[in-house]
Amino acid sequence: MNTSQIYQEVTNRILAEMEKGIIPWLKPWTCTGGAVSHTSGRPYSLLNQILIMLDGVESDVHYGEYLTFKQAKAEGGMVRKGEKGRFIVFWKMYSKEEEKDGEKTMNVIPVLRSYYVFEVSQCDGIKRKYEPEKHPTLSPVAEAEDVVAKYFDRETCGLRICESDRAYYSPSVDIVNVPQMSQYDAVEEYYGTLFHEMTHSTGHKTRLDRFMDGSTFFGSEVYSKEELVAEMGSAFMLNRLGIESKKAFRNSVAYLQGWSSKLRKDSRLFVNAASKAEAAVNYILIGRN
Repeated sequence: MNTSQIYQEVTNRILAEMEKGIIPWLKPWTCTGGAVSHTSGRPYSLLNQILIMLDGVESDVHYGEYLTFKQAKAEGGMVRKGEKGRFIVFWKMYSKEEEKDGEKTMNVIPVLRSYYVFEVSQCDGIKRKYEPEKHPTLSPVAEAEDVVAKYFDRETCGLRICESDRAYYSPSVDIVNVPQMSQYDAVEEYYGTLFHEMTHSTGHKTRLDRFMDGSTFFGSEVYSKEELVAEMGSAFMLNRLGIESKKAFRNSVAYLQGWSSKLRKDSRLFVNAASKAEAAVNYILIGRN
Protein backbone atom coordinates (compact mmCIF):
# COMPACT_ATOMS: atom_id res chain seq x y z
CA MET A 1 0.00 0.00 0.00
CA ASN A 2 1.11 3.55 -0.58
CA THR A 3 0.83 6.16 2.18
CA SER A 4 -2.60 7.45 1.15
CA GLN A 5 -4.00 3.92 1.01
CA ILE A 6 -2.68 3.16 4.51
CA TYR A 7 -4.33 6.27 5.97
CA GLN A 8 -7.58 5.27 4.26
CA GLU A 9 -7.35 1.66 5.46
CA VAL A 10 -6.95 2.77 9.07
CA THR A 11 -9.85 5.21 8.71
CA ASN A 12 -12.07 2.55 7.12
CA ARG A 13 -11.46 0.21 10.04
CA ILE A 14 -12.33 2.92 12.55
CA LEU A 15 -15.47 3.92 10.62
CA ALA A 16 -16.61 0.28 10.42
CA GLU A 17 -16.59 0.12 14.23
CA MET A 18 -18.38 3.44 14.58
CA GLU A 19 -21.13 2.23 12.26
CA LYS A 20 -21.76 -0.53 14.83
CA GLY A 21 -22.28 2.14 17.49
CA ILE A 22 -18.81 1.58 18.96
CA ILE A 23 -16.20 4.22 19.74
CA PRO A 24 -12.99 2.30 18.98
CA TRP A 25 -10.60 4.40 21.05
CA LEU A 26 -12.65 3.71 24.18
CA LYS A 27 -12.09 -0.06 23.99
CA PRO A 28 -9.97 -1.31 26.90
CA TRP A 29 -6.68 -3.03 26.16
CA THR A 30 -3.92 -1.89 28.48
CA CYS A 31 -5.36 -3.59 31.55
CA THR A 32 -4.37 -6.91 29.94
CA GLY A 33 -0.78 -5.80 29.39
CA GLY A 34 -1.13 -4.60 25.82
CA ALA A 35 0.63 -5.78 22.67
CA VAL A 36 4.43 -5.74 22.40
CA SER A 37 6.95 -6.50 19.69
CA HIS A 38 8.30 -10.03 20.15
CA THR A 39 11.55 -8.92 18.49
CA SER A 40 12.31 -5.86 20.63
CA GLY A 41 9.96 -6.10 23.61
CA ARG A 42 8.78 -2.54 23.04
CA PRO A 43 5.05 -1.86 23.55
CA TYR A 44 3.16 -1.12 20.35
CA SER A 45 1.92 2.40 19.82
CA LEU A 46 -1.51 3.23 21.16
CA LEU A 47 -2.79 3.43 17.58
CA ASN A 48 -1.61 -0.13 16.93
CA GLN A 49 -3.14 -1.31 20.21
CA ILE A 50 -6.48 -0.05 18.86
CA LEU A 51 -5.97 -1.63 15.42
CA ILE A 52 -5.12 -5.00 16.97
CA MET A 53 -8.25 -4.85 19.16
CA LEU A 54 -10.61 -4.23 16.25
CA ASP A 55 -9.03 -6.40 13.57
CA GLY A 56 -11.87 -8.92 13.65
CA VAL A 57 -9.75 -11.89 14.67
CA GLU A 58 -12.01 -14.19 16.69
CA SER A 59 -9.75 -14.65 19.69
CA ASP A 60 -9.46 -13.53 23.28
CA VAL A 61 -5.79 -12.85 22.60
CA HIS A 62 -5.43 -9.20 21.57
CA TYR A 63 -2.46 -8.59 23.83
CA GLY A 64 0.82 -10.50 24.03
CA GLU A 65 3.84 -10.66 21.71
CA TYR A 66 3.55 -10.01 17.98
CA LEU A 67 5.90 -10.53 15.05
CA THR A 68 5.76 -10.57 11.26
CA PHE A 69 5.81 -13.69 9.07
CA LYS A 70 9.44 -12.96 8.14
CA GLN A 71 10.46 -12.44 11.76
CA ALA A 72 8.92 -15.77 12.74
CA LYS A 73 10.78 -17.51 9.93
CA ALA A 74 14.06 -15.80 10.86
CA GLU A 75 13.68 -17.11 14.42
CA GLY A 76 13.31 -20.67 13.18
CA GLY A 77 9.55 -20.85 13.60
CA MET A 78 6.56 -20.35 11.37
CA VAL A 79 3.05 -18.94 11.36
CA ARG A 80 0.51 -21.77 11.34
CA LYS A 81 -1.41 -22.22 8.12
CA GLY A 82 -4.75 -20.43 8.11
CA GLU A 83 -3.88 -17.94 10.87
CA LYS A 84 -5.05 -14.37 10.26
CA GLY A 85 -2.61 -11.50 10.74
CA ARG A 86 -3.36 -8.21 12.45
CA PHE A 87 -2.95 -4.96 10.54
CA ILE A 88 -0.59 -2.40 12.12
CA VAL A 89 1.13 0.77 10.94
CA PHE A 90 4.45 2.42 11.68
CA TRP A 91 6.53 5.39 10.63
CA LYS A 92 9.65 4.69 8.61
CA MET A 93 12.20 7.49 8.59
CA TYR A 94 13.95 8.42 5.35
CA SER A 95 16.85 10.84 5.09
CA LYS A 96 16.86 13.32 2.24
CA GLU A 97 19.61 15.80 1.42
CA GLU A 98 18.40 19.29 0.60
CA GLU A 99 20.29 22.42 -0.37
CA LYS A 100 19.29 25.90 0.72
CA ASP A 101 21.32 29.08 0.32
CA GLY A 102 24.30 27.02 -0.74
CA GLU A 103 24.22 24.83 2.38
CA LYS A 104 23.36 21.15 2.33
CA THR A 105 21.29 19.68 5.14
CA MET A 106 19.89 16.23 5.84
CA ASN A 107 16.18 16.20 6.58
CA VAL A 108 14.39 13.22 8.08
CA ILE A 109 11.05 12.49 6.42
CA PRO A 110 8.56 10.15 8.17
CA VAL A 111 6.57 7.90 5.83
CA LEU A 112 3.65 5.75 6.99
CA ARG A 113 4.02 2.01 6.29
CA SER A 114 1.98 -1.06 7.24
CA TYR A 115 2.56 -4.69 8.22
CA TYR A 116 0.55 -7.72 9.23
CA VAL A 117 1.68 -9.29 12.50
CA PHE A 118 0.86 -12.51 14.35
CA GLU A 119 0.70 -13.31 18.06
CA VAL A 120 3.14 -15.95 19.31
CA SER A 121 0.16 -18.24 20.02
CA GLN A 122 -0.48 -18.28 16.26
CA CYS A 123 3.01 -19.65 15.55
CA ASP A 124 4.89 -22.92 15.91
CA GLY A 125 8.50 -22.99 17.12
CA ILE A 126 8.36 -19.54 18.79
CA LYS A 127 8.66 -19.09 22.56
CA ARG A 128 7.53 -16.11 24.55
CA LYS A 129 10.24 -13.76 25.82
CA TYR A 130 8.44 -11.31 28.06
CA GLU A 131 6.33 -11.42 31.19
CA PRO A 132 2.96 -9.61 31.10
CA GLU A 133 2.99 -6.13 32.58
CA LYS A 134 2.40 -6.17 36.32
CA HIS A 135 -0.77 -4.53 37.59
CA PRO A 136 -0.21 -1.37 39.67
CA THR A 137 -0.06 -1.83 43.43
CA LEU A 138 -2.20 1.25 43.96
CA SER A 139 -5.95 1.22 43.34
CA PRO A 140 -6.95 2.81 39.99
CA VAL A 141 -8.35 5.92 41.72
CA ALA A 142 -5.31 6.31 43.99
CA GLU A 143 -2.99 5.99 41.00
CA ALA A 144 -5.06 8.51 39.04
CA GLU A 145 -4.75 10.98 41.90
CA ASP A 146 -1.01 10.35 41.98
CA VAL A 147 -0.72 11.06 38.23
CA VAL A 148 -2.75 14.28 38.56
CA ALA A 149 -0.76 15.50 41.59
CA LYS A 150 2.62 14.85 39.97
CA TYR A 151 1.61 16.54 36.70
CA PHE A 152 0.42 19.77 38.31
CA ASP A 153 3.32 19.82 40.76
CA ARG A 154 5.76 19.50 37.86
CA GLU A 155 4.14 21.87 35.38
CA THR A 156 3.30 25.57 35.61
CA CYS A 157 -0.27 24.76 34.57
CA GLY A 158 -2.89 25.51 37.21
CA LEU A 159 -5.76 23.24 38.33
CA ARG A 160 -9.07 24.56 39.60
CA ILE A 161 -11.66 22.08 40.91
CA CYS A 162 -14.82 23.83 42.03
CA GLU A 163 -18.61 23.72 41.89
CA SER A 164 -19.16 24.65 38.28
CA ASP A 165 -21.09 23.73 35.14
CA ARG A 166 -18.04 24.06 32.88
CA ALA A 167 -14.97 21.97 32.17
CA TYR A 168 -12.27 23.62 30.08
CA TYR A 169 -8.59 24.33 29.54
CA SER A 170 -7.60 27.94 28.95
CA PRO A 171 -4.31 28.31 27.00
CA SER A 172 -4.18 32.05 27.62
CA VAL A 173 -3.94 31.66 31.41
CA ASP A 174 -2.73 28.03 31.34
CA ILE A 175 -5.31 26.59 33.70
CA VAL A 176 -7.51 23.47 33.80
CA ASN A 177 -10.99 23.95 35.28
CA VAL A 178 -13.30 21.01 36.10
CA PRO A 179 -16.41 20.60 38.25
CA GLN A 180 -15.84 18.87 41.58
CA MET A 181 -16.21 15.08 41.79
CA SER A 182 -19.54 15.20 43.66
CA GLN A 183 -21.18 16.72 40.57
CA TYR A 184 -20.61 13.58 38.47
CA ASP A 185 -22.72 10.43 38.41
CA ALA A 186 -19.61 8.23 38.47
CA VAL A 187 -15.98 8.70 39.47
CA GLU A 188 -14.95 7.48 35.99
CA GLU A 189 -16.72 10.45 34.42
CA TYR A 190 -14.82 12.83 36.67
CA TYR A 191 -11.44 11.41 35.71
CA GLY A 192 -12.44 11.16 32.06
CA THR A 193 -13.21 14.90 32.07
CA LEU A 194 -10.09 15.80 34.03
CA PHE A 195 -7.77 13.80 31.75
CA HIS A 196 -9.49 15.32 28.69
CA GLU A 197 -8.62 18.82 29.86
CA MET A 198 -5.13 17.74 31.00
CA THR A 199 -4.52 16.40 27.48
CA HIS A 200 -5.50 19.81 26.11
CA SER A 201 -3.01 21.43 28.49
CA THR A 202 -0.10 19.46 27.01
CA GLY A 203 -0.58 21.45 23.80
CA HIS A 204 0.59 24.67 25.47
CA LYS A 205 3.60 26.38 23.85
CA THR A 206 5.79 25.54 26.87
CA ARG A 207 4.99 21.81 26.51
CA LEU A 208 4.20 20.06 23.21
CA ASP A 209 3.27 23.30 21.38
CA ARG A 210 0.31 21.82 19.51
CA PHE A 211 -1.76 24.96 19.02
CA MET A 212 0.34 26.51 16.23
CA ASP A 213 -1.18 29.95 15.74
CA GLY A 214 -3.29 29.65 18.87
CA SER A 215 -6.58 29.46 16.94
CA THR A 216 -8.33 26.86 19.09
CA PHE A 217 -11.64 28.73 19.22
CA PHE A 218 -14.81 26.62 19.20
CA GLY A 219 -15.81 25.43 15.74
CA SER A 220 -12.44 26.01 14.10
CA GLU A 221 -10.62 23.23 12.24
CA VAL A 222 -7.78 23.30 14.76
CA TYR A 223 -10.29 23.04 17.63
CA SER A 224 -12.00 20.05 16.01
CA LYS A 225 -8.73 18.15 15.59
CA GLU A 226 -7.60 19.06 19.09
CA GLU A 227 -10.87 17.72 20.53
CA LEU A 228 -10.17 14.29 19.03
CA VAL A 229 -6.66 14.36 20.52
CA ALA A 230 -8.14 15.15 23.94
CA GLU A 231 -10.88 12.50 23.61
CA MET A 232 -8.31 9.85 22.77
CA GLY A 233 -5.84 11.05 25.39
CA SER A 234 -8.50 10.77 28.08
CA ALA A 235 -9.50 7.27 26.96
CA PHE A 236 -5.87 6.13 26.87
CA MET A 237 -5.31 7.44 30.40
CA LEU A 238 -8.42 5.73 31.79
CA ASN A 239 -7.45 2.44 30.17
CA ARG A 240 -3.83 2.65 31.29
CA LEU A 241 -4.89 3.26 34.89
CA GLY A 242 -7.57 0.57 34.81
CA ILE A 243 -10.45 3.02 35.28
CA GLU A 244 -13.08 1.57 32.97
CA SER A 245 -16.82 1.90 33.05
CA LYS A 246 -19.56 2.09 30.45
CA LYS A 247 -20.73 5.22 32.23
CA ALA A 248 -17.54 6.93 31.07
CA PHE A 249 -18.16 6.04 27.42
CA ARG A 250 -19.54 8.53 24.90
CA ASN A 251 -21.98 6.68 22.64
CA SER A 252 -24.72 9.02 21.47
CA VAL A 253 -25.74 8.75 17.84
CA ALA A 254 -25.01 12.42 17.22
CA TYR A 255 -21.53 12.09 18.70
CA LEU A 256 -20.70 9.10 16.51
CA GLN A 257 -22.12 10.71 13.39
CA GLY A 258 -20.16 13.89 14.03
CA TRP A 259 -16.82 12.13 14.22
CA SER A 260 -17.68 9.76 11.37
CA SER A 261 -18.35 12.74 9.14
CA LYS A 262 -15.02 14.36 10.03
CA LEU A 263 -13.08 11.12 9.46
CA ARG A 264 -14.66 10.64 6.04
CA LYS A 265 -13.53 14.12 5.03
CA ASP A 266 -9.96 13.68 6.28
CA SER A 267 -8.42 10.19 6.18
CA ARG A 268 -5.32 11.45 8.01
CA LEU A 269 -7.24 12.79 10.99
CA PHE A 270 -7.36 9.62 13.11
CA VAL A 271 -3.74 8.55 12.60
CA ASN A 272 -2.42 12.03 13.35
CA ALA A 273 -4.70 12.48 16.38
CA ALA A 274 -3.66 9.10 17.81
CA SER A 275 0.01 10.03 17.47
CA LYS A 276 -0.53 13.36 19.22
CA ALA A 277 -2.66 11.77 21.94
CA GLU A 278 0.05 9.22 22.66
CA ALA A 279 2.63 11.99 22.93
CA ALA A 280 0.29 13.85 25.29
CA VAL A 281 -0.23 10.81 27.53
CA ASN A 282 3.50 10.17 27.68
CA TYR A 283 4.07 13.81 28.57
CA ILE A 284 1.48 13.68 31.37
CA LEU A 285 3.08 10.52 32.77
CA ILE A 286 6.77 11.26 32.43
CA GLY A 287 7.24 14.82 31.18
CA ARG A 288 9.60 15.91 28.46
CA ASN A 289 12.24 13.30 27.57
